[in-house]
Parts: sequence; structure tokens; C-alpha cells
Amino acid sequence: MRRAADTQFLVNEALALLNRLQTVRSFTLSTPMVLAAAISAPAQAAINNHLARIAFDLRRKLKTFIEWVRSPESQAVNAEKAQARYVLLKLRFNSLLDQFDIFADVLSQRGEHGTGIWLAGLDVLAEDALRLPGNHYDPPPLICFLERGHGAAIRRARTRLPGGDDNPVGVIQIPRERMVGSGIASSLIHEVGHQGSELLDLTTTIRAEIDQRVAAGGPAKLGWQLLSRWLNEILSDFWALGHLGIGATYGLMSVVSLPSYFVFRIGTDGPHPFPWIRVRLSIALGEALYPHPQWAALTQQWLALYPIKGLPASKQQLINQLLNLLPDFAHLVLNHRSPTLGGQPLADLFPAAERQPAHLQALFREWQARPALRESSAPSLVFAVVGQAKADGKITADEESEVLTRLLTRWALNRARNYCVAGPMPKPPAKAQLSANGSHFQLSTT
Repeated sequence: MRRAADTQFLVNEALALLNRLQTVRSFTLSTPMVLAAAISAPAQAAINNHLARIAFDLRRKLKTFIEWVRSPESQAVNAEKAQARYVLLKLRFNSLLDQFDIFADVLSQRGEHGTGIWLAGLDVLAEDALRLPGNHYDPPPLICFLERGHGAAIRRARTRLPGGDDNPVGVIQIPRERMVGSGIASSLIHEVGHQGSELLDLTTTIRAEIDQRVAAGGPAKLGWQLLSRWLNEILSDFWALGHLGIGATYGLMSVVSLPSYFVFRIGTDGPHPFPWIRVRLSIALGEALYPHPQWAALTQQWLALYPIKGLPASKQQLINQLLNLLPDFAHLVLNHRSPTLGGQPLADLFPAAERQPAHLQALFREWQARPALRESSAPSLVFAVVGQAKADGKITADEESEVLTRLLTRWALNRARNYCVAGPMPKPPAKAQLSANGSHFQLSTT
């Protein structure tokens, strides 16, 4: 039989954990931000409901544990086994805090003057880039935050959080050094591409086509193997191209502009193409999607910045093998069809007609005369037009920053205004409704 002191210890520990659980407040009660800087209403609802559901379940289990420890039937269980039951609850609480901190890190930036509103505008851009015609999937909410470092990253929606729960929203990390310019869209929409490609299962279906070429063997086998290994990152670059045109490639060039040693550092076991060939892949896909002499000029510029002459013969041989595969690979990607695409070519999912260079150039001229048209256009189209103008030398860095800062603010304000006019999202059924009650999460019964 368990000692009374052991029982009291477990009860006290469980009660203490229950009290600490009460301090986990809904973000709607604790996060200061102006309305325009707020994340979208669906994202707010998804995060708060997710955390509330976990907190409610844990509170119920803690109360059940306390009742069990105090009951006569538990006395037949020794202290070791009772402690093991308590520790599992404690680990669940810690996983809840880990999840809470993930979202808290994101939301705390929304209180920064200026930054919070920029981020809300980038949320709008991200969600615009995830929406595709044809209802191929139900797009999850996306939220952005800034982080130190060189590259962007995404914690995709519907992937595992600490503790094993599904992430209710996509969380996109953006490098602070890229704010604010058209290059930020390349990094951002690349990460959106990871989410979209996963929803469409593109990596699986396109890799199956590439593997057929690997199986055929021959001198190109290694090249196809590498393209298969790098496919996830390549498809995300393609997603950015599909929305931004040449601006996506210029943004990529900015990201991977590093000392030559790193640009030509060929790793064959990682998910990323080495930087030099990654830019050439982007150019090849861009040229196939938007035929224009500008891609040949961009190729020459990249070769001038990072010439392959002088590299070891083995590296030059592999690079040339990959370059020879690029036209075939680009054709494979653009014309890929799969059940998730409804049988249509992958290229048709993107607004390629609107992103053709001549059309983007015409829009830039029109918007210069009538700026109001720019403000009513889709965010990804705006970044595509600005990116094309930057590539053409038609806009300075100062003008680019001024225009995009103003538009990010406009998009954030429009979303906040639309939410205020439309009102809150419809309430879910009473049994599933989750809300915040003063200091902690609870299930609503009204």
C-alpha cells in the first residue's frame, strides 16, 4: 500500500501543475498589437482553439488523476507507478508550453511599431500565393515572423508540433535582413511553395517520373538522381517563379550570393541544390514558363559573377551534365500531370499569362500613371511587377522600398477593415466551441 506522504506529494504536484496550467492565457487576452498588425481571423481562431483544446484536455486529466490518487482503489498501486502516471501529464504540459512559445514568438513581433503591420501585409501576400484556381486543396491559414539569419523557413500546417499535435497554421520565418524589398517575396513564396507542394503531393508524383529516368541508367543517371534528391527545394523555387516571374530568380540570386567556395560547394546528400546550379535551375524553369531574351542575359550575368572556368575538372563535368538535363527537366515539371492536379499541367495552376514580362512591363507603365490600380491588384502580382521593373532598371531601391512599405500597410489595413465590417467568424457548435475565460482557456458551453 502506498504511504500517505507519497499520496500527498503526488496530489500537491498535480495541483501545482494545474495552477501553472491556469496561467496559460489566450493570445486574445495577452498579445498587444494594433488591429492592422493582427494575424488573420482564421489563424487566430485556429491557434486559440488548438491550444484551448489541449489545455482543457490536460486540465481534465489532471483532475481525474487527483481524484484517482485520493481514491481507495489507487492505494493498491505503488508510488513508482503512480509517479509514472503523473510524469506523463507533466510532459504533456511541457509540450503545451513548447507549442505556446512557438506562437508567442510569432505574435510578440506584432506589437513592434511598423514591423507588426509589415508582417500582417506579408501574411496577405503569403495567403495570396497559396490560393490556386481549381479548389485543389483547402489552404490553411499562414502567419509570418522575422528572425535573424540568412534564410527563410516554414513550419508547415498539418505537420507535427512538439507533443505530436498537428500544427493548425503555417508559420513562415523570414530573414529580417530582407525587409523591405521585392526580394522578400522570393523567400516568402518559396516557403509557401513548400506548403503548396505538400498539399498537392507534388514531390511524390514528380519524383516518380524522375525515377523512371534514373532507372534507365546511362551517363545522365547521376544528374537525375541529384535532381530527384533536390526536388522539394526546386519545386518551391518554381512556386515562387509561378507568382513572381524573374523577380523570383533575382531574389534567389540575392540569397545565395556568397563567397565562391560556398556557391560551388557541391553536396550530394542534402535537400538543397548547390547555389550555382540552383540559380541555373531557376533560370531554366523561368525561361520555359516565360520565354524572353532576359533569361539569356541573366545567365550571362550569373556566369560573370561566378565563372565555372578554373574549377576542378570533376566539378565542371558534373555541372555540365546537370546543365544538359535542364531543358528536359523543365519540360517535365511544367507539363507534369497527376490526380491531385485534376489531370491539368502543373504550369496551368499558376497565373503565367499575367506574369509574362511584356505584361508586367505594361502594368508598370500603367500603374505609374494610375497608382490606384496597383493598390487594388493581387499582392503577388504587385511584387511581380515591381520585381520586373527592378530587373529592367526602371525603379530604384528607394522607390521600391517606399512603394512596397506603403502597400504592405495598405493590405494589412484592408484585411483589418474587412474583418471589422464582416464581423467575427461564425461560431462553431457549442460542444466544440472554445473560448478564453479571464485568465485561462476553457470550453464554452453556451
